[in-house]
Amino acid sequence: MNSFSEKIISWYKINKRDLPWRNTKDAYLIWLSEIILQQTRVEQGMSYYYKFSKTFPTVKHLAKADNEDVMKLWQGLGYYSRARNLHTSAKMITEKHKGKFPKEYKDILLLKGIGEYTAAAIASFAFDKPHAVVDGNVFRVLARVFGIETPIDSTQGKKNFYALANELLDKKHPALHNQAIMEFGAIQCKPVSPDCNSCPLNSMCFAYEKELVSALPVKSKTTKVRNRYFNYIVLKNKGTTSIKKRKEKDIWTNLYDFPLIETDKELTNDAFLESKEWKKFIGKNKYIVKSVSETYKHILSHQKIYAKFWEINCSASLEKIIPSSAIIIKQKDIHKYAVPRLIENYLAVKFKN
Repeated sequence: MNSFSEKIISWYKINKRDLPWRNTKDAYLIWLSEIILQQTRVEQGMSYYYKFSKTFPTVKHLAKADNEDVMKLWQGLGYYSRARNLHTSAKMITEKHKGKFPKEYKDILLLKGIGEYTAAAIASFAFDKPHAVVDGNVFRVLARVFGIETPIDSTQGKKNFYALANELLDKKHPALHNQAIMEFGAIQCKPVSPDCNSCPLNSMCFAYEKELVSALPVKSKTTKVRNRYFNYIVLKNKGTTSIKKRKEKDIWTNLYDFPLIETDKELTNDAFLESKEWKKFIGKNKYIVKSVSETYKHILSHQKIYAKFWEINCSASLEKIIPSSAIIIKQKDIHKYAVPRLIENYLAVKFKN
């Protein structure tokens, strides 16, 4: 057990990446980095870390921020519940802890959007508390080195992995150990085609010896992917357009998109214009279809979205057409609003003032 920790720490000291959140003990900045890096590659998350830490340098600054400003700054990073939870927790810290980040694992765990992994990471990195981190990288390293075939997404599997991770933890240097094992999984013991010949753990690695590297870790559940078909209605009238804030319990809550007609399958342009959904939306108002975009494919963790954007020139004022949940804005102001990446991609290429 000691040999494992010593080897990964030695490897880490030579191979670690110079990342800004590793050069601080500020729990707020460490928390910020951990939330950003959930479901996000370091390369993509780095610029967001700098933007957030500059715009909101302390938890109190973030707590006082307007939610729309937080969401706009997060735009393009995806998994927007992270930003909402980040903002909510900043307010909790300000109100319940007088703006000081809680030091104890159990208190950190009570913050919204923080699970066992993130709480352990913050507690160890910021406060040197002896709590082992277990993320996807750690699952992979432990499964391969110790030959654990219990599925990582099972109750028993999680129990086994957490127990082993805490047994292996260097209690005197928990931050260093945790950083080392995570980094080792990220750049040495990679998911696909790791360089096992140069690995400092290959002499003790079960998967390497048994040629099971590609088979471990084991995951029992497969994610069912749902296909959705969006028809966005981009209404235009005298320099104005219409957008709406997503309030329903669905993807992209609190972000803006265009009025939407969702269908159960992808329709041809003619079939869409003949559909009852479109006729109900447009009513008796006169319009001209200026253009119909190509189909945009947008992949989320549990959904595949196929979207078309219908640019519609209207002779009537948009108030007569838009649903009650929508607002009318100047076309040139649309970039001021926080939108999902799908809408952002469309605006960058297709939207004309």
